[in-house]
Amino acid sequence: MPNINAYERIKGKYDTGLVLLADHAMATVPGEYGDLGLDRSVFRRHVAYDIGVEALTRTLARRLACPAVLSTFSRLLIDPNRGEDDPTLIMKISDGAIIPANHPLSAEERERRLDAFHRPYHDAVDETIAQAEAAAGRPPLVISVHSFTPFWKDIARPWHAGVLWDGDPRAVRPLIDMLAAIDGVVVGDNEPYDGALKGDTMNRHCMTKGIAHALLEVRQDLIADDAGIALWADRLEPVIAALNADAALHERRHYPSRVR
Repeated sequence: MPNINAYERIKGKYDTGLVLLADHAMATVPGEYGDLGLDRSVFRRHVAYDIGVEALTRTLARRLACPAVLSTFSRLLIDPNRGEDDPTLIMKISDGAIIPANHPLSAEERERRLDAFHRPYHDAVDETIAQAEAAAGRPPLVISVHSFTPFWKDIARPWHAGVLWDGDPRAVRPLIDMLAAIDGVVVGDNEPYDGALKGDTMNRHCMTKGIAHALLEVRQDLIADDAGIALWADRLEPVIAALNADAALHERRHYPSRVR
C-alpha cells in the first residue's frame, strides 16, 4: 500500500454554507503498516471503511458545489469518528477480525497514529468549517455521510437510511421527514446506531459549537455500485439543498447533550 495523507479536501464553493464530511471514506493503510497483519480481503469489508461513501460524497459535493473532507485512512488503523480517549479509537478486534498490528500497542505508537492521521483529519475539518463560515458570513450546515451493513449478527436491518443525532434537532427532523416522504424509503431515527457519542466528529465539531448538523447513514447494499450511488445522489441532492436553504440552520444554537 502507498504512503498517504490523512485527508482529502474537496474545495467547492465555500459560500454555499454547506460542508460534507466522510469519516470512513477509504480503506487505505500506509505502506509502513503493511496490512496490519490481516488478510487483504478484510479491507474489502465494512470493518475497514464505509462501503459506497467515498463515491456518494464526491458525487454530492460536485452536484451541490460544496466543500467536503474525506479521511484517507482505514478505521482499522485509527478511527477518526472517535474521541482521543475512546477505548474503541484503535480496535483490537472488529466484527470478528482480530487486528494483530493493534495488539499489543505501545503508548508511543498510539500517539504516533494520533499525530499522523487522527489530528490532521480533524484539523482539516476545523479549517473547512471555518472557511465556509467566513465565506458565507454565517455558520455552515454540516452533513456527515456514513453507511451501515444490511445485517448485524444475521439480523436484517430494515432501514434504507438512518439519521443519527444527539440533542440538536434542527437539521435532523426535516431530514428524517424528507427522506421518509420518498416512496419506499424506511428511515431510522438514531438507528441503527445512537448519535450521542462523546468526542466523535459531530460532537467535536458541531454539537459543542452550536452548529446545525446531521449524521446520515445509508445501507451499504444500496450504494455498493454505480447505479445505487447515482440513485441515492438523486434522492439526497434536493433534500440536502432544501435543508441548506433554511436560514435557521445557519445560526449558532446550543442544545443539551445526552453525552456524559
